[in-house]
Amino acid sequence: MEVSDEIQRLTLPWCREAHWWDSLPAKLNQLEPRPTELDCRDWRLGCRDLQQLSELLEKTGVTLTRIHANFRETIVSAAALGYQSYLEPQQGSHTKVTSTDTQPNPNTPPRLLFHEGTLRSGDHLSAEGDVLLLGDVNPGARISAGGDVMVWGRLRGVAHAGQDGDTQAKIVALQLRPLQLRIADAVARGPEDQPQPGLAEEARIEGGTIMIEPARAKTFNS
Repeated sequence: MEVSDEIQRLTLPWCREAHWWDSLPAKLNQLEPRPTELDCRDWRLGCRDLQQLSELLEKTGVTLTRIHANFRETIVSAAALGYQSYLEPQQGSHTKVTSTDTQPNPNTPPRLLFHEGTLRSGDHLSAEGDVLLLGDVNPGARISAGGDVMVWGRLRGVAHAGQDGDTQAKIVALQLRPLQLRIADAVARGPEDQPQPGLAEEARIEGGTIMIEPARAKTFNS
């Protein structure tokens, strides 16, 4: 545990050293009842994991304020729960590097494009593979991808998934209220009713028609 002047830090073990849940009892005994930031290191934690951890901390009087992590999946989950979140570079021997990591094939598009920040009117974010946006897509903005479009925020502009003809692509957002949805060649307007609070929504093609319903589990684990 690392302690600053006002905010203390709870650091989880590297995933190769021990399971994060098993390490908590000993670490909680070292914490004082005050604001705490969490360093998840190389654990890919979902919303449920972070909620359980936060509830456990609250029982000991510890308030979770910020979350650091080496993987975007954890950062996205933290942001969805309303925490300030910071993506940290992977460090030292705990990061496995191969020749394909350092010398990517220029003919192979990235599997996932990650973008942090809101798209405003006139902006267009496009990806050859999947795209994950941590922010909102405002009216007048566009987001498109050859694969899935995933927005961890409000989607109120135009979204096009599977723009190269992939009918298996999907569009997911925490609030799916776009001006227009497109998946491959199918086109639809966004729903007009208000979304259910805290429930991510997913659009995909079924029977040649774009259907919108609650997002399935692990949707954002791309």
